Amino acid sequence: MHKPVGRFAPTPSGYLHFGSLVAALASYLDARAQGGQWLVRMEDLDPPREVAGAADAILRTLEAYGFEWDGPVLYQSQRHAAYQAVIDQWLAAGLAYACTCSRKTLEAFNGVYPGLCRDAGHPWQGAAIRLRVPQLRYGFDDRLQGHFEQHLGHDVGDFVIRRRDGLYAYQLAVVLDDALQGVTDVVRGADLLGSTPRQLYLQELLGVPAPRYLHVPLITQPDGHKLGKRYRSAPVQAQYASAVLIRALRALGQRPEPALEHETPHTLLGWARAHWAAHAIPRVASLAEAQLA
Repeated sequence: MHKPVGRFAPTPSGYLHFGSLVAALASYLDARAQGGQWLVRMEDLDPPREVAGAADAILRTLEAYGFEWDGPVLYQSQRHAAYQAVIDQWLAAGLAYACTCSRKTLEAFNGVYPGLCRDAGHPWQGAAIRLRVPQLRYGFDDRLQGHFEQHLGHDVGDFVIRRRDGLYAYQLAVVLDDALQGVTDVVRGADLLGSTPRQLYLQELLGVPAPRYLHVPLITQPDGHKLGKRYRSAPVQAQYASAVLIRALRALGQRPEPALEHETPHTLLGWARAHWAAHAIPRVASLAEAQLA
């Protein structure tokens, strides 16, 4: 049996905050506890939303918290040619098409694309590119959240794989890069649970195996918003690494000994690898940060 390959794929739209740290820790421990590899990939697909220096700061913070990854960091900004090659193939095969619908036009459809441009034959240049979806249900058994499925036609509709401004969509990039890197186990926040059926369809089209999925609870603020740059979530600080790691472990249902708070991050992660219990993670979609103090 091949050893598992896990990954952490942050977006450099801000610095590493507690919610991202919890996701990083879960993916790291799940891979390392099985003797597997752990990769870091920078999802720098959206330059207008990036914060200058954030990508480097995220890597330095991971290092300060004791994380070690295998191989070089993969930057999605260096993968545009690969994404475009697949889109070109699908356009030529009629699997994808150009869409000129404005956001205002689509507001009335509650996030499900109604197929307005499906057979319009618009030029590809200067338009968004959508992928045709089948009228089928795609589902999977998440290791934590249980069975989840969507009817792509009814619940999503044809979805964007390249935006009108030329930027590549997360759904396409993540599937291509997971396949490229041989990722076998995806551990990430539960806010991405609803993206998975689209990714299963993309994997089917590309002829690549689907990884196992584990969607951990999202860490939220008191108002219910997830932690993130948009809501000014505070970045984690290197000088408090061990204390913050203890808190993150408890958020994941692990039971670190209080004395470990006085150990180095390296020692603490060693303990966590040896005692990792994925089945102990709370089987919920979100946890309020205030409850984890």
